[in-house]
Amino acid sequence: MTAEILVSIGMAFLWAFWIMIPAYIPNPAAALVGGGTPIDFGKCAKDGNRLFGDGKTWRGLIGGIFIGIIFGAAQMFLASYFHWDFLPEHTWVTVISLATGALLGDLTKSYFKRRLGKDRGAKWPLADMYDMVIGSLLLMVIALAVTGGLGWFDQFGDIFFGVLVFIAIMIISPVLHRGANIIGYMLGLKDRPW
Repeated sequence: MTAEILVSIGMAFLWAFWIMIPAYIPNPAAALVGGGTPIDFGKCAKDGNRLFGDGKTWRGLIGGIFIGIIFGAAQMFLASYFHWDFLPEHTWVTVISLATGALLGDLTKSYFKRRLGKDRGAKWPLADMYDMVIGSLLLMVIALAVTGGLGWFDQFGDIFFGVLVFIAIMIISPVLHRGANIIGYMLGLKDRPW
């Protein structure tokens, strides 16, 4: 590999991590601040299983999204203050949609887990790793399209680099997800390390 390709790969991973911080934070934050009233208010679907379960609470949802937005706001401030022009520029639209989409993706996964009869905390490998990625990126694209902000993607330069960033997101997301779950388990915030 040439040095230029290696630099592009390294930058793609850096960009992927930077872009996804507002999406990576809400789930562990929801575990920290969660509890209280379940989002489904204890209601069951026609199959007899809960809609989402006790693990999905209003306090966790709102608190997780809020903390994700705070991290995104900090990124916007730091990038502006220190002139980090080498990183993609976040906007309020990207930060809010990534933070919200991450937990909506997790909530959607929980709904389908209950429909499959899986208990809270049961493994569902691919869905567990990519629910927040799909939710956050999908909501971000929709929000950018609605607000006329699809030009945000122009900062990727060319399609090759954009694809590299997407691949990097798909690689680092499960690694960070697993690491966060192990830490949460060690701190007693999660019942299982997955």
